[in-house]
Amino acid sequence: MKRFIQQHAEQISGVLSGFDRMRFRGTLRWLAYTNGMQWFLNSTGILLKEFKTYVQGVTDQVRAATEQLVKAAGRKLIYLDSSRISKEEKARQIAKREGIQEGLICVFSAVEPCFSYEVRRDSEKRRLELKGRPQKCLHYYFYLQHPEFGFMHLRLQTWFPLTIHIAINGRQWLARQLDAAGLGYRQCDNCFLELEDPARTQELCDEQLKTRWKRSFLSLLHQYHPSHKEIFREQPLEYYWTLDQSEWATDLMFRTPETLGQLYPQLLRHAAYNFASTDVMRFLGRRLTSRGKLWGNFQGEVVSDIGKRADHLRLKHRIKKNWLKMYDKHQSVLRVETTLNDVKDMQVFRRAEANPESPKKWRGLRKSVADIKRRARISQAANDRYLDALAEVHATESLGNLTKTLCQPTELGGKRVRALQPWSPADAQLLEAVSRPEFLLNGFRNKDLRPILYGETEASPKEQRRQSAKVSRQLRMLRAHGLILKVVHTHRYQLTARGRTILAALQAARQVSPEQLAKLAA
Repeated sequence: MKRFIQQHAEQISGVLSGFDRMRFRGTLRWLAYTNGMQWFLNSTGILLKEFKTYVQGVTDQVRAATEQLVKAAGRKLIYLDSSRISKEEKARQIAKREGIQEGLICVFSAVEPCFSYEVRRDSEKRRLELKGRPQKCLHYYFYLQHPEFGFMHLRLQTWFPLTIHIAINGRQWLARQLDAAGLGYRQCDNCFLELEDPARTQELCDEQLKTRWKRSFLSLLHQYHPSHKEIFREQPLEYYWTLDQSEWATDLMFRTPETLGQLYPQLLRHAAYNFASTDVMRFLGRRLTSRGKLWGNFQGEVVSDIGKRADHLRLKHRIKKNWLKMYDKHQSVLRVETTLNDVKDMQVFRRAEANPESPKKWRGLRKSVADIKRRARISQAANDRYLDALAEVHATESLGNLTKTLCQPTELGGKRVRALQPWSPADAQLLEAVSRPEFLLNGFRNKDLRPILYGETEASPKEQRRQSAKVSRQLRMLRAHGLILKVVHTHRYQLTARGRTILAALQAARQVSPEQLAKLAA
C-alpha cells in the first residue's frame, strides 16, 4: 500500500493495521463427533439408556454454577426471548448505567440453534444409537470488561458438546494497551480517529500477535465455566481453540473529513468498475496463470456489491466465505478490511501436527490459534494489494478533449438531440445523479432518478407522469452522447466506459480550486 500512502501523504495523518473483530471457538474435540462422544460415554461408564439423564444432569450443573457466579458478582442474569435484541448494545447500556469499568457486566441466557446429541432406537438393528444433529438449547452470554481485552463476551453452550465462543475486538483491546502506555488517542466505536504516536501504536497492535491464547482462555474458562473441571474429573478433556472468524483492518486516518469526502466516491467508482473477478482473486491471494486467468478448477463465485453501512456506502468483494471490504468510517477514516472465515485453501510453513519432529514444509493453514500470525500476514497482504490497486490513475486526455463532443448536438435513431451543458445547474445535477456510487454496479432506473432530481415529496399522479417523461427524455439525451447504455431486457441503465471517464473528470474539475488549476497548468 506504499504507493497509495505516498500519493496521499499530505492528507493522511496516520495508518494502523491490525485485528478488528475476532471470534474464537473452543471445542472439546473428542465430543465434536459421534464416535468420539460414544468413546467418552464408554470410558466413563455411561450407558445409552442413561444418556438423557446424564446430559440433563450436566446441564443442570452448568446452570447452577452460572447462577451462583452471577449472584456472587452481584450482577444480573437476564433471559432474552427474541433474537432481534442486540446483546452487545444492551450490555453496553448496563455497563454505562451501572458504571462498570472492569469485571462481569451481566449474563444473558437465550435459546439458540446448536449441534448436540440424542439417543434413538434403530428399529432394524433393534438397539439404541447415538445421533448428532442440529438442535436448540440454552446458551449463556457472559459480557465483561476484561482488564486486557476490554469489552468482550463469552458464549457457553449448556448442552453437550459444551462448545464455547469468545468474541474480542482488537481495537478495544488496543485502547487498553494505549491507556497502559500513556498514549493519547481519539476513538469512536471500534475506530481510532486520531493517534498521538501512530508508529508506537502500530507496535502495540503488532504485540497482540504474541499473545499466549491458550493461557488467556484457560483463565476465562476457570472464571466463567467453573463446572468444567468437575464434569470431566474422571476423564479430563481440554478445549481446542480455533479462530473461527477474523477481521483484519487497515485504517488510513485523513486530516480532514472534506479530503476523504472528495476522494472516497472516486475510489468507490474505480474499484466497482475496474476490479474484475481475477483482480479480486489476486487480492485475496488466489493463484493466477501468467495470462491472468484462474488457476485450476476453481468452484465458486466471485461477487462484488455496494451496500449501505449506516449513512455511508461500502464496497464488498466476496469469494466463497471470505471477503474484502472498503468503507469510510466517521467520514475521516478509510478502512480496507479482509475477513477470513474459510482458510482451507491457504498455506503455512510448519511441521506436521501429528509429528512435531517432521521437517517443515508448506501445509494447509489451520484455524488453530497456533497459525494466527500467518493468518494476519495473509490478511495484511490482501489489504496491501487492494490499496496498491486503488492508487489514483490520472487520465492523460485533457478535459477539453473529453467533453468536446458533449457540447455539440448529436442524433439518436435519426432524431436530433441537443448538446449537453455540463456546467449548467440542470445538466450538472443530472450528470451527478447518474454517477452516484449506489448505481455503480446495479445501474439505475427512471424511478430511481426522479426523487434525486425532484425531491422526495409525494407528487400527484399527473405530476409523476410529467416527471417520468422528462427523465425519459434526459436518459435519451445521455444515450445519444454515449454516456449511458440500456441493459438488455430490463429498464435499467448503466454508465459506459467513456461515460465513467468523462463524469469522473467533470466531478474532479468541480472540486478543484482555481489555485490548484493554476498549479497544474503551470
